Amino acid sequence: MAESLRPLMDDHKHDANDVPHTSTCEEGWQANEKVKHSILEDAEDTLDGRPRQRRNLLYRCTAILSLIFLAFCLLRACLPGNSMRWVTPWQHPADPPSSASADGLYLLGVGKADITGPVVEINLMGYADPKQVGAGLRQRIYSRAFIVGNVDKPDERFVYLVLDTQSGDTAIRYGIHNGLKELGPDYAVYGHHNLAVTGTHSHAGPGGWLNYLLPQITSKGFDHQGYRAIVDGAILSIRRAHETLQPGYLSVGTTKVIGANINRSLFAYLANPDEERARYNVSSSDDGSVEKDMTLLKFQRASDRKNIGVLTWFPTHGTSLYGNNTLIAGDNKGVAAYLFEKQAREDPTAARGFVAGFSQASVGDTSPNVLGAWCEDGSGDMCDFETSTCSDGRSQSCHGRGPFFEADDNGARSCFEIGRRQYDSAWALYRRLQRNSVPVRGGPVKSFHMFHNMTGFSFLLPNGSEARTCSAALGYSFAAGTSDGPGAFDFTQHSGNENTTSPVWKVVSHLLKDASPEQRACHAPKPILLDVGEIHKPYDWTPNVVDIQAFRVGQLVIIVSPGEVTTMAGRRWKEAVRDASAALFATEPQMRVSTNTSDPTSFPSPVVVLGGPANSYTHYITTEEEYSIQRYEGASTLYGPHTLAAYINRTVSLLSYLGATSPPPPPHDKLGLFPQDNTNRSLSFISPVIHDSPPLAKNFGDILTAPLPLYRRGQHVRAVFVGANPRNNLRLEGTYASVERLWVLPGESEAEAAKLPERWQRVRDDGDWSLVFRWRRTGEILGTSEVEVVWETEEWAERGVYRIRYFGDAKSWRGEVKGFEGVSTPFTLV
Repeated sequence: MAESLRPLMDDHKHDANDVPHTSTCEEGWQANEKVKHSILEDAEDTLDGRPRQRRNLLYRCTAILSLIFLAFCLLRACLPGNSMRWVTPWQHPADPPSSASADGLYLLGVGKADITGPVVEINLMGYADPKQVGAGLRQRIYSRAFIVGNVDKPDERFVYLVLDTQSGDTAIRYGIHNGLKELGPDYAVYGHHNLAVTGTHSHAGPGGWLNYLLPQITSKGFDHQGYRAIVDGAILSIRRAHETLQPGYLSVGTTKVIGANINRSLFAYLANPDEERARYNVSSSDDGSVEKDMTLLKFQRASDRKNIGVLTWFPTHGTSLYGNNTLIAGDNKGVAAYLFEKQAREDPTAARGFVAGFSQASVGDTSPNVLGAWCEDGSGDMCDFETSTCSDGRSQSCHGRGPFFEADDNGARSCFEIGRRQYDSAWALYRRLQRNSVPVRGGPVKSFHMFHNMTGFSFLLPNGSEARTCSAALGYSFAAGTSDGPGAFDFTQHSGNENTTSPVWKVVSHLLKDASPEQRACHAPKPILLDVGEIHKPYDWTPNVVDIQAFRVGQLVIIVSPGEVTTMAGRRWKEAVRDASAALFATEPQMRVSTNTSDPTSFPSPVVVLGGPANSYTHYITTEEEYSIQRYEGASTLYGPHTLAAYINRTVSLLSYLGATSPPPPPHDKLGLFPQDNTNRSLSFISPVIHDSPPLAKNFGDILTAPLPLYRRGQHVRAVFVGANPRNNLRLEGTYASVERLWVLPGESEAEAAKLPERWQRVRDDGDWSLVFRWRRTGEILGTSEVEVVWETEEWAERGVYRIRYFGDAKSWRGEVKGFEGVSTPFTLV
């Protein structure tokens, strides 16, 4: 691990999730010592010693009776059927199974850690635009870890990670897996089978950390600094969750989220059967074209009934921040988590260190740009329904519009609004579950994971016919992009192929790898643009080996998808798993509803959710009908028209491993199939930081533009400093900038208080949405740069005197990195 990036991982430092506590055993021992000394003193005060002898005899009798009583209690505790436990059950895996899980008691832990990589000079991951290069930070990004375990069998547990990244990834997962091994035997319980690495699908995070060559191209290769930030932060979040593990309860519920997503490929969705679509058409605001349901899992510790976290699933793309945004952020789900955790700090039912995870669901064809796709060419027209093109026949001017699309802020206000809508629904559901809990209970904690090669995989469909998947390939409409992020050149969705685009692309396609007739037939009706699954030089361009994974706790089953699943594809996958889970639950006595145990059909209905993209990024997963349309999502479905059916087949075939009495799945070493780990052989053309210098007659941290003396709430406060490259120090678990408020005591002048450093208290940092950090190079050869810190003051901000502080790190010609600070002049907010 890079210790310089992760100072808080030292054992002598406290984790952010740690809660101070006192030892009641130690306090009790001290109290008993005082009683003992008092008795001895009383005995020594007698004159003839006989009272002391009588007291000693009394003490001996009392001690003997106490020992007899204690032995009787211990004997009763060991007898069958005794409800009292004198030991902590999760510390004794050899104990016979109890009813703890059936009664809803689980082993729970949550943790959160910073994974913010380089915020400047690195291409952002998601839009695949090499011109979209980081220029600062809107909000830090995090890993949030959720651990669920069996109280009676501590080896049965899983950890679900929610990263503020575009996706999970093979290299990242390997890095986390290897890092956990290095933590020692306490972490040996976490492995391939029970570790899920999911991304929120934010398109506003730094790139360069993915395992395969294709997504590395726009980021100029692999960035080890950003990779280590994600891996180390994910491991730290797991550590924090692991170290706070304790018995607790889970409850689950669903709610509607209105106004946070639409279907951006409605033309493809309508290709699904009418009768199937009709099942989900509830109302005009919930017509079934996207899923409006949010599922929330609430974590509550048993000791004091305090809530320690929530984990939610809801589908909407992380594309609220547009392709012209260059500030790092967690997009709308990062906002939702930020708002929920902030509100939880004020909630008396929430514990300190509360963690809120907003995971993706069937995200493939969803968009947060809920006003639809419009042509930004002055025509005032909506984009073509079938091809998402405008009057010139191209896709470049077709853009989705968020709620505040007219604001000139690269989508920031729309992003916050879509995040707020998810937060509002989640918070209302959280409060409802607090009043009327729907417990997760009645079953074990199980998990499975396998690596599966999609190249030429033959299997039977439910109707008995044979199907086969193909080596990975991308179609022409892949290059067209979507209304959230249009592609380049003359590619279009739905009608794009080698006959409707420039002949140059036909040549390029054939130069990379000319697909064989068998490959073209396998992928039909997709016209192949990039036969990436069959290109292995200098290393694999995309994965052919995919992750199949699922978790179970009680009646909740979590499908962990490596790709972006479209709305109807996700429904079919979940329905197949729900049916198979119901049959599995029916065979388990502990799943019977306690009020009706005599009825063999009375058991909790499975609650099935789908999370991803996770573990490895395998692009899209569509229905066969949507695939035939060959819009962006179908063209990006890597393994042919039967991709979804293959995922369903593999998941259902392994579902028996989630049974209460099922043996654990075989270790991966025994199966012998592993995808490549390209971490240490990936190409990289990312230039390092050479040196930093201040301008002539200036020092690092000097103020170049001071704030005005007075601002009204809602205005933007701006300060500019002599800066240095932020890549010199990622300041993980720290901040590049802060807002400090002056605290003035009664009868004290502001001038007197301002002279005392302890009177300036930090009230904002770069983890807050309203504090924006921008960096700009002003001299390429001299290495000069400047930093702009903007506080977008909130309407609810407190009146008072404030100042802005900047934390930087400069690199000398000799390679030494030295920290510095800059402080603005004070200003008053009224």
